[in-house]
Amino acid sequence: MTWDPWLVVGFGAQALFSGRMLVQWIVTERKRRSTVPKAFWYLSLGGSVLLLAYAIHRRDPVFILGQAFGSVVYVRNLMLWKDDPPDAQSA
Repeated sequence: MTWDPWLVVGFGAQALFSGRMLVQWIVTERKRRSTVPKAFWYLSLGGSVLLLAYAIHRRDPVFILGQAFGSVVYVRNLMLWKDDPPDAQSA
């Protein structure tokens, strides 16, 4: 395996995307109830956009479709979040 910039993007994107689950788990444990914090959606969007770029570079239509759809969902969740009262955004 040779290292190139796209491989670094792919691994970085996967780290962001995986990190969202760690954040969600930590917040949920602290609150003692299932919680999806705003950081989860930002990590999801960042990881998804970078994975989409990687998928486009690799010309993988299955991967492209999956990440493109996910990005729409993450943006929509962040749009809905902005309408929440400030106390609900502390998660």
